[in-house]
Amino acid sequence: MRSARRILPLLLALVLTGCTVQNAPSQPEEPDSGTASETAAEAEPYLTGDVLPVLSIETKSQAENVMDFVTEPVAEHVAKSIASWTPGYKMPPAPYYEACTVTLTDAGGKVLLSGADADVKVRGNWTTTYNKKPLRLKFAEGQEMLGLNDDASLKNWVLLAEYKDGSMLRNKAALEISQSILGKDGLYSADAALVEVEINGQYWGVYLLTEQQQVNADRVAVTKPENGYEGTDIGYFLEYDGYFTQEDALHAFAVDYAGNAPLVPFDGEDGGGRTLAPLPAMRDKQVGMSIKSDIYSQEQHDFIEHFVCGAYEILYAAAYEDKALAFNADFTEIAEDPSLTPQQAAEQVINAESLADMYIISELTCDADIYWSSFFLDADFGADGDKRLTFEAPWDFDSAMGNKNRCPDGTGFYAANILKDVNDQYDTINPWLAVLMYEDWFRDIIRDRWTAAYDAGVFSDACAQIRADAQTLEPAFTRNYRRWDNLLHNEARNELSRRAAHCRTQAEAADYLAEWLETRVAFLNDYWHA
Repeated sequence: MRSARRILPLLLALVLTGCTVQNAPSQPEEPDSGTASETAAEAEPYLTGDVLPVLSIETKSQAENVMDFVTEPVAEHVAKSIASWTPGYKMPPAPYYEACTVTLTDAGGKVLLSGADADVKVRGNWTTTYNKKPLRLKFAEGQEMLGLNDDASLKNWVLLAEYKDGSMLRNKAALEISQSILGKDGLYSADAALVEVEINGQYWGVYLLTEQQQVNADRVAVTKPENGYEGTDIGYFLEYDGYFTQEDALHAFAVDYAGNAPLVPFDGEDGGGRTLAPLPAMRDKQVGMSIKSDIYSQEQHDFIEHFVCGAYEILYAAAYEDKALAFNADFTEIAEDPSLTPQQAAEQVINAESLADMYIISELTCDADIYWSSFFLDADFGADGDKRLTFEAPWDFDSAMGNKNRCPDGTGFYAANILKDVNDQYDTINPWLAVLMYEDWFRDIIRDRWTAAYDAGVFSDACAQIRADAQTLEPAFTRNYRRWDNLLHNEARNELSRRAAHCRTQAEAADYLAEWLETRVAFLNDYWHA
């Protein structure tokens, strides 16, 4: 019998200490001694299924060490990085699939999915180092999950652990905002819902069930090639990615960003006389492109590499040289085209509305990863494709919205500005977000889209939903922190902003998130509202 159906009184004391900046010491206090989480052997049964759906994973194997698949793996490139500075580090296994069955019940106990075959593994990059790890579900057959994405029946789903985010609501809020902004333009943002997870009858906490970023008619809807097809007239799904060198050679390429030409950062004050080249001097810190969709030939690889590099060159020439460049008919050459304005030249190679949408999402959230990864774009050269770069599928916001020390007070311009890397070692910038920011026509698009979203209540609704979730789902969040205790004992705690690190309950963390977002919206609205 699943532990969710065992009825046991649940008595927990919540220590309310406040998390305001005024009351916080300059450095986070060390947590009391104790374990980072309860082991399965020590944990009492948990009463679940009262406020959230329950997703139960059962391994087919009964081996004694079968739970290692969800507790031990670390992404190989991350483990190698740790080993490079940690003497005696014992290399953990890389993530691997374990054959499982998955059952899903709603909050009322109704079975929505029963014993569906799925392979399950740990997923992610640095998040794989945490005690509570994110997971990928790969079903044998397509499954509908809680009505997400209009009941799309799909094989691949993701469970985000939200371990670093004390509110557990940043990804959910950001994706809901993104759906409202991108969805009106017919662009994709993952749908998501919170669930409680059990693995082999053991309570595993609250997760965000969401969609795998992939090419699919119901997700990133670009032309998918038949298996083995080698023609270039297909769709390409790309990630601006500092981990691109970890991909095989066919699925990655470097970008020269118009010869590493300097960009003026957008800071609301014309850049203050500063410029910055997109590629840091350190070769291992340079950011290229990972090809996240299926390709089968070097010709396909070279085609999309040439197009992306050329498209950026066209954008840069339009913005910084007041020049209109254009591809020829087969995208093999670029030349100046006097029949086009610079704006027309730019809009021939990008969906400018999608880039404006992604600027708004990135600026609003102050996503700490936008200089490095989790920034997606695609181009469709299929028969019905528009043969331009489209920016969509926003992702990975657990470090955003004041959680890390990036715009911790919610003010200032961020997304197209000069940024510090995660370790504050070097300056960097996202060239795709920055390159057009001093074009009046592009800023007009941003202003129109911001104003429409603000006036429609997209941002105020998000703040209200954060507070509602914190109140309504309190029993589930309490169980999660009883299981993991990662508000006080958190491997990621040193990554957090001062105020985020001093929140001691989910309710405090959610209140900080809502306050931060309200401050951020007010600041940006003063500049962008028409």
